[in-house]
Amino acid sequence: MNEYVDLSEPEAAAAPATAAVTPADAADAARLVAFGLQPKLQAARDQEYAELLRRYREDPAFARLADAVAAGLGLIVLEVSPRAGMAVTAAEDSVFAVRMGDYARRTSADGSDRFLHGLAHLAVAAMAFPRPEDLADDGYIGRVTVNGVEAFVRQACRRLEERAEAQGENTDPVSDAPGLEAAWRIWIRRSATGATKDARRPAGSTTGIVGKAVVFLTDSGFLQRTGDDNGGTYRTTARYQLQVRDMAGNSAMAELLELGVVPVTDGTPTLLPAEDTDDLELVADAGLPFHQS
Repeated sequence: MNEYVDLSEPEAAAAPATAAVTPADAADAARLVAFGLQPKLQAARDQEYAELLRRYREDPAFARLADAVAAGLGLIVLEVSPRAGMAVTAAEDSVFAVRMGDYARRTSADGSDRFLHGLAHLAVAAMAFPRPEDLADDGYIGRVTVNGVEAFVRQACRRLEERAEAQGENTDPVSDAPGLEAAWRIWIRRSATGATKDARRPAGSTTGIVGKAVVFLTDSGFLQRTGDDNGGTYRTTARYQLQVRDMAGNSAMAELLELGVVPVTDGTPTLLPAEDTDDLELVADAGLPFHQS
């Protein structure tokens, strides 16, 4: 009697089933993104936020789900960590994107001011992180002041004006078309402090414009106010470092640093003295970044 032999191929081992995404998972992922949109919220002070961050790091499926929620809202995830939380930035077409034109219009009806506000934000970033290694070091903290940033921009404007004169370019702006002027030409002709009866700095002065920039960055969780000296002193946050890393390839920022107003030498930047500072008193070390000891 022949013994029956089963020659069929053994049944392949069943692949582990992927857990289906539940409405609760989607809600948790959206909750994490919502936490990320609250820039001043610190995970160390919110247990639910800290737990969702832990889940993101330990559960790849949940991380992909949270990334998808962010992407659907037009957000780019820069980093998810205990130090920065869920750090996100808005893509250009996102409903969360802040337009420079809209930002400038909140403070002035003068269309040329958008150049000045953009230059102020660029200068804060350049002074806070003047070297590539500052951006690479997670422990680095940049420090700036309102007066220091204004002095930095004003001196950079002088350098640009000298360069234009040396190259024979027209440095006399067209009075009836301010929007066509280079940003430095507008800045250097604007009063640094202005004058008000109650000692407030006018919003249209360059110091007022820098003040508006740092307040916006503080409200956005990028800076923290540390004092009132020199128009206001501020320190950078992990979120701001991530944002500046994202824009580090900006050609305008590179050109600003290449002017040499903040020299990159031994890692301790110093503001070079201007030849003529009658219109603005420079404060020693105002607005300069220092290394964390």
